[in-house]
Amino acid sequence: MQPMTRQRPRIPISYGQKLFLLASVPLILAVSAIAFLVAVQSRALADREIQSLETQLIEAKKRELRNYVTQARNGFHFVYGSADPNDQDAKEQIMQILAAMIYGDEGFFFVYEYDGTNLVSPRQTDLINKNWIDHRDSSGKLVVASFIETARQGAGYVEHMWPKPSTGEDAHMITYVTSFPSWRWAVGTGVFIDDVVATVAASKAEVEARVRQTFLYIGGITLAALFLVFASGLFINIRERRLADAKLKELTQRVFDAQEEERGRVARELHDGISQILVGVKFALDLARRRIRQEDPRAEDTLENGIENLGDAIQEVRRISRDLRPGVLDDLGLGPAIKALADDFRVRTGIDTQFNTVVFRNRLSQEAKIALYRIAQEALTNIERHSGATQVLVDLRGHRAGATLHISDDGCGVEQAPKGDGHGIGLRNMQERMEQIGGHLRVLSSKSGTVIEARLPLAHMLPPQDKDPQSKAKA
Repeated sequence: MQPMTRQRPRIPISYGQKLFLLASVPLILAVSAIAFLVAVQSRALADREIQSLETQLIEAKKRELRNYVTQARNGFHFVYGSADPNDQDAKEQIMQILAAMIYGDEGFFFVYEYDGTNLVSPRQTDLINKNWIDHRDSSGKLVVASFIETARQGAGYVEHMWPKPSTGEDAHMITYVTSFPSWRWAVGTGVFIDDVVATVAASKAEVEARVRQTFLYIGGITLAALFLVFASGLFINIRERRLADAKLKELTQRVFDAQEEERGRVARELHDGISQILVGVKFALDLARRRIRQEDPRAEDTLENGIENLGDAIQEVRRISRDLRPGVLDDLGLGPAIKALADDFRVRTGIDTQFNTVVFRNRLSQEAKIALYRIAQEALTNIERHSGATQVLVDLRGHRAGATLHISDDGCGVEQAPKGDGHGIGLRNMQERMEQIGGHLRVLSSKSGTVIEARLPLAHMLPPQDKDPQSKAKA
């Protein structure tokens, strides 16, 4: 008889607990990986920042040194500039000036002859009148020889170790050296950068503290994230609803703005165009009436002029009406409508405008036709106002992927166009029109011209049988 094996009781796991584990285990793993990456990236970033800080501090010291030497040289330039190479009195005068120019706790000027003999060292007088060409610092660098080599090349910086006058201990120093070539002098001053080293060390310690603190923060965030997993669904739903409401409000406001903008444009068109023409017509009719009463033979010419101006007003009304809603777009389709737009643009501006198209096998939806027509209208308006172009090519065609409207010019390009009222808004309007119908707008601009390409997806191409037979030719 075999002994009975004792089975461990299984702990039942509810569906909610399974979901919690499914969400929390990947979260914990992800947070652990993120914590490791954050630590690595933080240290790398901090090292770069510390290096940048050290560079900036040292560059500030270098600029300060250069200013010291430049000011000192400018101060006795009148002596050096007028002295000959053997003027011992001038040399003594300048050495006295430099010996007196001490600043701060450690700052001083020095002078070495090109052979290495020290002439001026106010804080370390034991160096004067001795040759230090073979002097090496604690790192083995030939310091004085480096001073002289830098001076022979004109001017520059030398980094080295040097005993501090106050303590006698070696410290890191940066020195700016210039030359008095006619006297064969290397003149300069230096500054100790102990404060820079201390600042860098403090920054590194702060980085380590930040990394440790970051781990603590990540642990707290992980616990908070596990708690937020339960409430995330409700939060997302509320957030999505608020975003939808905000987008709806924004869209409504954009519609109102577009209406006001169109009303303003029509008002300007009426005021600047028709209103001015009608004023001219009224003036011509008043003048013709006076001449008729005076039996002036010029009355007929004046009346003819008024009639011509009235005809211009009629044409202007038709143009505004066509811009608002071109009848040819509904009657004949997109191709003839854009061709009429291009022809009117060529006549109005004198710019050589060519229009090419192919017969669509399928037709465009109504919203697609309106969008492409408005894009062509906006593009031609921008070309007229901003480009300075002499040639424009408009190409409209359908293909297996949908339909494409291609407009190019040889103008100055978008970036070089003069900034004016509404400049840039037209491109944004075109982009938004294409986004609303799921299309794509591409703008390529250079100094030699601009290309605007609007692509419609195949979803906006309708089969001919979906419409009445009379509209089969519409594009």
